Amino acid sequence: MDIIREDCIYARQSVDRKDSISIESQIDFCKYELKGGSCKVFKDKGYSGKNTDRPEFQKLLGEIRKGRVRRVIVYKLDRISRSILDFANMMELFQEYDVEFVSSTEKFDTSTPMGRAMLNICIVFAQLERETIQKRVTDAYYSRCLKGFHMSGQAPYGYQLEPTVVEGIRTKKMVADPETSQYVKLMFEMYSEPETSFGDITRYFEEQNIKVYGKSLFRTFISQLLRNPVYAQADLELYEFFKSQGAAIVNDASDFAGTNGCYLYQGRDVKEDKDRSLKDQILVIAPHEALIPSDVWLKCRKKLMTNKSFQQGRKPKNTWLAGKVKCGCCGYALKATHVPNSEGYFRCSKRTENKGCPGCGKIRKSEFEEFIFSAMRARFKNFQVRHSREEKVNPKLTAHQIELAQVEAEIEKLLDTLTGANATLLAYANKKIEELDTRRQTISKEIAEMSIETMSPQKEQELSYYLDHWDSIEFDDKRKAVDGLIISISATSDHVQVEWKNLSSNFWIIPLYLLSNLSFSFLILFVSPCTPLLM
Repeated sequence: MDIIREDCIYARQSVDRKDSISIESQIDFCKYELKGGSCKVFKDKGYSGKNTDRPEFQKLLGEIRKGRVRRVIVYKLDRISRSILDFANMMELFQEYDVEFVSSTEKFDTSTPMGRAMLNICIVFAQLERETIQKRVTDAYYSRCLKGFHMSGQAPYGYQLEPTVVEGIRTKKMVADPETSQYVKLMFEMYSEPETSFGDITRYFEEQNIKVYGKSLFRTFISQLLRNPVYAQADLELYEFFKSQGAAIVNDASDFAGTNGCYLYQGRDVKEDKDRSLKDQILVIAPHEALIPSDVWLKCRKKLMTNKSFQQGRKPKNTWLAGKVKCGCCGYALKATHVPNSEGYFRCSKRTENKGCPGCGKIRKSEFEEFIFSAMRARFKNFQVRHSREEKVNPKLTAHQIELAQVEAEIEKLLDTLTGANATLLAYANKKIEELDTRRQTISKEIAEMSIETMSPQKEQELSYYLDHWDSIEFDDKRKAVDGLIISISATSDHVQVEWKNLSSNFWIIPLYLLSNLSFSFLILFVSPCTPLLM
């Protein structure tokens, strides 16, 4: 029996607003191309055109792959994609299955050579428009940086935020926090001593029960804090240091009076490791008073520059589980050790740092990795059995996506007002942009958290390939597979818990001791998220 191929209409609307055409109107325009013929309609509301991860669009692609689509009709090209790469991949699919593409308002279709040429030209300009908007946002950001505005959401440790006015524009400045600023000074004072190490500082803080943001102090935190010139009193000595390191200093030398701190921004041309090189980074005098004398700050900074033993941000290489495994006792990261010609183990980082945890016990790396892989494969197979490949729309996620589009549109409008604006309008626009940007960050975080509840067909196919070819795939691909399935793992030598992604319920992995104390096996139990887990 021959498959009947039909015409399909696709409509998309990022957000409801007065200057945007509704999905219903898009469909009405597209129906003119049918000349009274029948069609199937696919519509995505509240989804951006930046990528193709949209539920109804994925359904349309599924129908194309089944050979059921003769022609795809859209109101306008950008309704289907704003990315050259995505569009090129999509056109390859259309050609493979002999599907025509028609834009009702731009009056071209891919059944003709001219239509195909015009299509490619239009998609190039669609992406150019998007990239131009992104550049305007970036330019506005750097313009505010150069004027000494506080650009990050949270104040650095040791400070708190208070409202202030810079060049007639309301913003925020940092003031010393009475309690935590003393701990900042202590860290600088201790590390400025030649023989003091990060480990000495973390152990002292642990012994004195001094917490940073409610947690034990870690070496990575100290390293970042000591490098930050926000704490340094900006005097001529500091000016000469940054100048010698190739930083771009916005203020004149006369502004370095020895009272205010500095903001350090990563410039657009920075290519090297920003923690190790200051070349082309932007230094601006900030409106707040600094906590640390420049000579103390410079002692610490120069000591850090000669310290080759601590390497921040190294790429994981000892285990593909890096970043996912936590100690079941204290909740800090488990790090995989590697000793040539010896068995590797997972060890508690807190115990290594300051002896503040009894440790996770002996967890052999090879055995643990083998078990987690088996659990991943079993979980994924179970997921495939229990779920169809059809995408399910999350109403709450859609609502957040719509709100995000509204916020981004409002920011874009305000950016338009900055050109040639008077002082009053500039002050208002900057204040609103700051408020909207904070809201944008919050929504984006919520969308990211909610997105783990869904899995696109492309992601499912990718994970299936990784798990079926585990022994032959690259290390980075194994890490992608783990990241696609697992949120976190809590482990000791006698129990393991796995929190999974993309699934409607959680299951936990509970170990059962065998007679040997060097090996263990695990029982997999399926429980609802609210079920108490008895050990």
